[in-house]
Amino acid sequence: MNRIPSLDGLRAISILLVVIGHLAESRSTSKIGLDVAGAFANLGVQIFFVISGYLITKLLLQESRKTGTISLRQFYIRRAYRILPAAMFYMLPVFFIFRHELRWYHAAAAMLYLANFDFTHPWFLGHLWSLSVEEQFYLLWPSVLKKWTSERTRVYILVGVIAFAPFYRILCHALQLHGQADGTFPAVADALATGCLLSIVESQLLSFLLKLKNWRLPFIFLLVLPVLLVPIYWGVREFHLTLALLFLLWPAMHFSIAGLLLCAVQSHTWILNAKPIAWLGKVSYSLYLWQQLFVYGKHPRAWYGPLLALGMASISYYLVERPALRLREKRPSKANQEEKAGLFPLTPRTESSRAFFYFLDSRYVWVMRSCQQSESSSRKTQA
Repeated sequence: MNRIPSLDGLRAISILLVVIGHLAESRSTSKIGLDVAGAFANLGVQIFFVISGYLITKLLLQESRKTGTISLRQFYIRRAYRILPAAMFYMLPVFFIFRHELRWYHAAAAMLYLANFDFTHPWFLGHLWSLSVEEQFYLLWPSVLKKWTSERTRVYILVGVIAFAPFYRILCHALQLHGQADGTFPAVADALATGCLLSIVESQLLSFLLKLKNWRLPFIFLLVLPVLLVPIYWGVREFHLTLALLFLLWPAMHFSIAGLLLCAVQSHTWILNAKPIAWLGKVSYSLYLWQQLFVYGKHPRAWYGPLLALGMASISYYLVERPALRLREKRPSKANQEEKAGLFPLTPRTESSRAFFYFLDSRYVWVMRSCQQSESSSRKTQA
């Protein structure tokens, strides 16, 4: 799949919100300023979630239309090449540097992508909650898409996820888990589901956009308002949940983000595709990992903290991410040829089991090698 125009630009906006929000949060002298800055940093993560839901669903739907099915095994291997190398490049040195502050269960939760359920995590692992949410999304959503092929059923499922999220937050509040369970998967799955829903009904929405014509700019302005105002409201409220926030404002913000995403990828906005902006979007994953050390904190951070984070992100991107992605690009063509030749006659149950195995164990380097070894043994068996 070719790169979608403007998507890297949107990632750049998201990571800028996170970095600037965290920096402002660390340097704020007022409680309201602190909370508003934190709310905008969280907005950056919500935009990432909507983008992720949209992109992953689009990729899986294209695969389904092209091949007639969704290969869970191939999906998890592709995600492993994309996510794990940069994550390990951050985690392993951090585990060593802060080994005196680290407990084994914190490291285990981070490595197994369960950090969003580790309510006592140290500050240098605090941002990994969002990566854990992403991985849990990867575990669930592809299987749902594969099992339920009806578009109407998929829409019902996603609407159900969006509707369930505020009730889950209310339940957590009743159990006095407010502030702890906010990063658990059911609490934030509505943002991911909104992106997924956008991808499924994209063609219908495009016809609506075409009818707007001269009204497109006012429509975009209306979409921007909730994205700007809801975080301010949440911050001024000092992160206290209200029924209006849960059932009206947050859904409005998520749908507005989805609307802006659709407008951006269809209009090819020049500023989102400018080389510096697109480059920042490309390194946004590594920058998100490293900004925690140099930008986030309860004490004021130096003004050059973002530059240090950007430097480490560049090292991670060019020395870890890109080489891993090049290895990934070399692998699928060979795998596809072998599958077409019938060398991987997997039943749905076997395919799902192997996919789950690779997802869990691929965080270790030797799993990448075992993939090739298993393919070799399969060819010998077929022979």
